[in-house]
Amino acid sequence: MSTEQTATVRLTVAQATTRFLAAQWSERDGERRRFFAGVLGIFGHGNVAGLGQALLQMEVQTERASDARSPLPYILARNEQAMVHTAVAYARQRDRLETWACTASVGPGSTNMLTGAALATINRIPVLLLPSDTFATRVSAPVLQELEQPYAADISVNDAFRPLSRFFDRITRPEQLPSALLGAMRVLTDPADTGAVTISLPQDVQAEAHDWPAELFAPRTWHIARPPAETARIAAAADAVRAARRPMIVAGGGVHYSGAEEALRAFAEAAGIPVGETQAGKGSLPHGHPRLMGAVGSTGTTAANALARDADLVIGVGTRWSDFTTASRTAFQHPDVRFVNINIAGFDAGKHAGLSVVADAREALTALAAAVEDFHVPAAYEREQAAAWAAWDTRVEAAYHPDASVTGRLADGVLAQGEVLGAVNEHSDPRDVVLCAAGSMPGDLHKLWRVRDRKAYHVEYGYSCMGYEIPAAIGVRLADRTRDVFAMVGDGGYLMMPTELATAVQERVKLIVVLVQNNGFHSIGSLSESLGSQRFGTEYRYRSADGHLDGPRLPTDLAANARSLGAHVIEVRSRSGLQAAIAEAKAWPADGGPVVIHVETDPLVQAPDSESWWDVPVSAVSTLDSTRAAHETYARHKDTQRPLLTPNGSAEMYPEAVPEETRPGIPSGTPHGTSHGTPHGTSHGRSQP
Repeated sequence: MSTEQTATVRLTVAQATTRFLAAQWSERDGERRRFFAGVLGIFGHGNVAGLGQALLQMEVQTERASDARSPLPYILARNEQAMVHTAVAYARQRDRLETWACTASVGPGSTNMLTGAALATINRIPVLLLPSDTFATRVSAPVLQELEQPYAADISVNDAFRPLSRFFDRITRPEQLPSALLGAMRVLTDPADTGAVTISLPQDVQAEAHDWPAELFAPRTWHIARPPAETARIAAAADAVRAARRPMIVAGGGVHYSGAEEALRAFAEAAGIPVGETQAGKGSLPHGHPRLMGAVGSTGTTAANALARDADLVIGVGTRWSDFTTASRTAFQHPDVRFVNINIAGFDAGKHAGLSVVADAREALTALAAAVEDFHVPAAYEREQAAAWAAWDTRVEAAYHPDASVTGRLADGVLAQGEVLGAVNEHSDPRDVVLCAAGSMPGDLHKLWRVRDRKAYHVEYGYSCMGYEIPAAIGVRLADRTRDVFAMVGDGGYLMMPTELATAVQERVKLIVVLVQNNGFHSIGSLSESLGSQRFGTEYRYRSADGHLDGPRLPTDLAANARSLGAHVIEVRSRSGLQAAIAEAKAWPADGGPVVIHVETDPLVQAPDSESWWDVPVSAVSTLDSTRAAHETYARHKDTQRPLLTPNGSAEMYPEAVPEETRPGIPSGTPHGTSHGTPHGTSHGRSQP
């Protein structure tokens, strides 16, 4: 045994943290990259002398040693929630192989990050949160911004991060830091178990010195695994495919995160299986591919939803099966529908009692394609796909280029929202990124947007968080400066978080923000009306003399607001003006900062209907005729909900265990292309606010 003393480095806890983060790398498929692009933060008394000092020291030392930038550059944000959104969008654009760390001060600064933490964890996106905490020693307690609980002296507001994080730790002693940092990296680089990771750092501990083992700061590479599927699971899935007559694939975000687009394309082409896409999975196949049926579910296309309704086998790839994807469990109406769930997370793979294939999406699709290389759907089914898509695509064209029956109803200078989306889609470059999160536009984008590149569609719909758009656009642009980013945001979302325009100005980050002004909450207004609540409380109006919020519209000048924050603003009042504005924005210098295109739309002009449903309960008792009528419609849809608890085996696998009358397969005489009792034509909403 060596008697030599282990080399140590004397640093504060904050200095050790930043030095460790700068030495972390990720690797997948032999490609190695620095895992942390930097730190986003706002300094206060909780972290200015801790992490703030550490980041400054790293920056100064790097400049003295070389001409290179700090390995952990710092960006000053304006809102703590927003900086988490920026980190999340960056990580998503980089396929979860890189991210940012975020630091905030004690109390309100840290708890402002809670919404961002929830968004990251729900969407399975890695982000490291370093909230400051009150004194570990408690020598000055209670301190400014400290929460006191009579029943527990060790609780702080940072405990609110526990249910929102995939990993949580609080450092009350320097010796605890190494294991916490390693535990954080384990989760951040785990493709099946990632999300927000929180390390709570008391303000006194951040500044405390300690002798650290030098090995802690050695470069460390974290391998991102591609676990293959079990052979038996692939064989079972192959049996299910061969037994199917009307199979369908639902592509989720896992297709993108594993880089499985080519494997999906090859499988769908070889077998002739149609593909529907979730919000996170949109772009898994490019627009125009013959197997692409577009969005599926509550905000889906009529093509994908018609095929989903009668599918006897649904192969979910990298999807967590949200209520929008399943149309609140009304999308799949075949009496014997079965599910094969390919997912790297066992939790998601086990949903709907499906045949669980726990594996990397690319590896599993490649193996499944080889196992069913002799399978192809009937030619009639392929013709049905083509006809369904052609009919839907015609409706998209009508939304992009509305005729006089629509434009004649619009006020002067006001456009239809579908027309705005169409102009941006048609006049942006194929690699440009469209980005959105909340309001009516996510639903319209899901249905209408024609994706031409695997990374060109970025809609956050796990949390559908208002205010995500502008800070997220910064993250996407930082992740890839070769692409323009079009952040589509309504007035409601804009008013939630316009502050990061100032951050984009500061960092000279070019964004193209399409600010759609419709004087209220478009999505919830439509939803309210369909639920019998008459758009109550969803428009921006003065309170009238009788006390109701139905007076004149508020004189909110969002274009002036954007100018005040330093953005270049273009106001448009026509389709030709919008096209010219897009061209001007595209030509804007790469380091010129944000461009805001302001356009007004009519919230009463809707996009083509999905002929689908979303379960939002309606008051069962009411004195309002509108509410009673809406409840009758709601009850009819509830009758079509299914538990989706179908057998997860196949007759070929377990013939003695499957009674003849319940064996998978379409009963003889069952007509295809029919509704199986599902009422269509009424949509109870498009997207959350």
